[in-house]
Amino acid sequence: MKFLTSGKVKDLYDVDESSMLFKFSDRVSAFDVKFKQDIPRKGEILCKFAEFWFNELPTPNHFIKRESDTEIIVKKMKMLPIECVVRGYFYGSLVSRWKKGEVTLPEGTDTALAAKLLEPLFDPTTKSEHDIPINKAKALEMELVSEEQYAWLEKTSIDIYNKMAKIADDVGFILADLKLEFGLLDGKITLGDSIGPDEYRLWPKDSFEVGKIQEAYDKQLLRDWLTANGYQKQFDDQRDAGKEPIATEIPAEIISKMTERYVTAYEKLTGHSL
Repeated sequence: MKFLTSGKVKDLYDVDESSMLFKFSDRVSAFDVKFKQDIPRKGEILCKFAEFWFNELPTPNHFIKRESDTEIIVKKMKMLPIECVVRGYFYGSLVSRWKKGEVTLPEGTDTALAAKLLEPLFDPTTKSEHDIPINKAKALEMELVSEEQYAWLEKTSIDIYNKMAKIADDVGFILADLKLEFGLLDGKITLGDSIGPDEYRLWPKDSFEVGKIQEAYDKQLLRDWLTANGYQKQFDDQRDAGKEPIATEIPAEIISKMTERYVTAYEKLTGHSL
């Protein structure tokens, strides 16, 4: 197979005219910084999560089959230049953007940290090295999608979030938010890329408490450690100075905890053992 490109986590290979192979690695990134250390078993878990969610969700998708513990084969399609984010809770970048007046929330929304939103919020971004939040007007102005496509993406993304949130809730988790990607396959919008703990925030219900930073069973665990130790600000300062951020070394304890929590999340959500 011909190597095509490497992303932050996946390596892509050409299979034939209509299909390609995703090889999931143990690489990890946060705040658009790639770290030198790997997270053991991460690639396997992301791969098997992708298989699980593509088979579980009713939305047409590009998944063909799982080739190995770390590889899936998918249909080629033209990806839409928009990342479809759905937020169910007041958390993450939504908090800072709301405080700056960049986001308007419905009247009556509880703005305590981690409070559940009145309804899931469709909050898309551009698809680039540094994603930029956009709304419908901006998406149309930038000609990322048509008005009809935007409406379909909004409804379908929220439907998928609700389906996944119900599955998570049934096994003791809260799905706080979710990022999805779609493309065009034979002229129809189709769910693509992959779905796993790099694409959503997952919290255990038994430790959930409004007003607090939540226990993360996803990549947020690394982001929280970086933020608590001042590295997010350091990365931002380096970018502001026109420099490429220098990745710090992730403590062994964080690496081990990420592997453990990824495994736990997979086994609880899917009902399968690794």
